[in-house]
Amino acid sequence: MTPKRVCIIGGSGKLGLYMVQHALDRGCEVVAVCRAQSVAKLDKFRDRITIHPGATDDRAVIEQAVKGCDGVLTVLVPWGVHGYATGTAQAVLDYAEPHARLIFSCGWHISLDGKDVYSWQLRLFVRVFGWLARALRFADLDDQIEACRRIFTSDRRWTVVRGSNLEEGDSEGLPLWSHHVGDPILARNLTRRVDFALFMVNALEDDSLVRTAPAIVGCK
Repeated sequence: MTPKRVCIIGGSGKLGLYMVQHALDRGCEVVAVCRAQSVAKLDKFRDRITIHPGATDDRAVIEQAVKGCDGVLTVLVPWGVHGYATGTAQAVLDYAEPHARLIFSCGWHISLDGKDVYSWQLRLFVRVFGWLARALRFADLDDQIEACRRIFTSDRRWTVVRGSNLEEGDSEGLPLWSHHVGDPILARNLTRRVDFALFMVNALEDDSLVRTAPAIVGCK
């Protein structure tokens, strides 16, 4: 069953905007959380959604936003070096309704069971980008790893959707997925961002994905 009231945390970002549209297309009542300076990005939806301005790791903002929602879609962004993604994930885990479906987004570098097989190019990128981003105090990939560790050990009805490289473009349809990076089905390593959002929203009503971390790729 499609949730009737959905909270989208990070609703003003590129992925978030697509999720807002997909959720509205399914007849959901939508609540969005985004930074105050980004509220204008949601102007085209302003008369159709409820907006809670604030940082996504602000526990008071999240507590208010997820109240009464039976689905929560969260973009886990490891901004800065102060545990932003971890704070966001923990607030959702703490305050979402007990029955709510919780869907989180992250990259392929997150592993649920340690059985993923990564190419040397991806390992090198994560190592170099991770070091550079942290050195510049721009982002901390370890923060996203810790956020997902907390989700994985939770008894909530969660799904962590792990995205491949993303591109813009018209929808190709619901992405394919596998339990482990390195599986042949994921060889293309490219997904339309609009379809990443589609998978996130679709996961709300797919109980086979509860407590899994599907790695996705474009269906074409």
